[in-house]
Formats: sequence, C-alpha cells, structure tokens
Amino acid sequence: MVSGTPGGRRAGEPSVIAPGAVHVPGWLSPERQRELVAACRAWARGPVPLRHTALPGGGVMSVRTVCVGWHWQPYRYSRTADDVNGARVAGFPGWLVELGRTALAAAYGQGGGEPGRGYTPDTALINFYDGAARMGMHQDKEERSDAPVVSLSVGDSCVFRFGNTRTRGRPYTDVELASGDLFVFGGPSRFAYHGVPKVYPGTADPAAGLSGGRLNITLRETGLTG
Repeated sequence: MVSGTPGGRRAGEPSVIAPGAVHVPGWLSPERQRELVAACRAWARGPVPLRHTALPGGGVMSVRTVCVGWHWQPYRYSRTADDVNGARVAGFPGWLVELGRTALAAAYGQGGGEPGRGYTPDTALINFYDGAARMGMHQDKEERSDAPVVSLSVGDSCVFRFGNTRTRGRPYTDVELASGDLFVFGGPSRFAYHGVPKVYPGTADPAAGLSGGRLNITLRETGLTG
C-alpha cells in the first residue's frame, strides 16, 4: 500500500459511505497499479477486444469495456462475446480472486466482513474512460449472486456518484476516486445506483503506468456455472 495520497487523504484508511459501501483511498501501490495496467492492456488485445458496448435502445456507451471470466452485455452474461466477435473471453486468473479477497479484508476488516465471507469473484469488467466518457446511474444486477462488488481505480481521478437502492436520483453521495483507490459495495448497498458523471483529465500519475484516462476494474461473483 502507499504511504500517502494527494490532497491530505489518509492512504489505507477506510471511510464508510453507506452501510456496506466503503472507500479506501490509496489502497493500491504504484507497483500494483502498473501490474493491473499491464494486465488490462493484454486483455484489451483479445481474444475479445476493448469495445464500446451497444445498448438495447441503439446507443453506445462512451466508456470502452473488456471482460474477463464472463462477457457482459446489457442484462446478461455469457462465455462468448456474441455481440463482438463470438470469441470466448479470457479466463479469470487466480491472482485476481486473491486480490478481491484482500480488498474485502481491507474494506470490511480482516475477516472480510459478513457480506464477503468465501468471496470468489469469477468475472471482471474493465472500463476505460477517456476525458469525455461518463457512466449513467445504474444498478449492477445481472449477477445471480449478491456478493459485494470490488472496484479498483487507476489513472485519472473521477467523481463517483453513489446513490440509493430505490431511484437514480437523490439521495446520493459524490466521492472523488483517485488512482489506487478501492471502493467496495455489498450488503445493504449491493444494489445501490451508482455512476461516474465526471472524469478529471490530466490527473493521472504516470508512475501508475497510465499517462491518461481512467481504468476501472470491477470484480464480481456472477453466481453462474458453465
């Protein structure tokens, strides 16, 4: 872990945003961030490439996404990317499972917290934001498991808007996520609406291995088999 963060934030000190939702600033060391950037670049080269996801209404998402373990497209998961090139997605590596478990321990305590016992993520959604990309308020609810979502940030800082489980509107809390930050949401907050209304271009630390843009890696349990 890093020993300090910009703006006076205390690295590694968890902050509870809502019940089950925890922000841990500066959790990833620069070295670990570089490792994640290298892994994401490899996944972006295939077998299923980084792409703008097509939405059912005919639009496309402004972020670019690549998946590991299971391929996500709006409202479902599959092993093959039938909306891209039909290829089977890259396998979910064991080191990413361990990273997810370590993240839960950091957010909820050494036991992982009640929401995170036995946590075994089997998919990762990697979203890349350029300076103009945004993510509207949404729920992560295609999974059959209600295990926590582990979110890791590398690169440019952003505004992460964390809302409630009933509506896309208020009440919500805006949290600034910087490179190296961890955010976990589970338990009562597992199905809270959340989004990214703004990215701050030019705030990435080159030491993390990303000169511009923001990578967001979210680890999830799908509850699926096959």
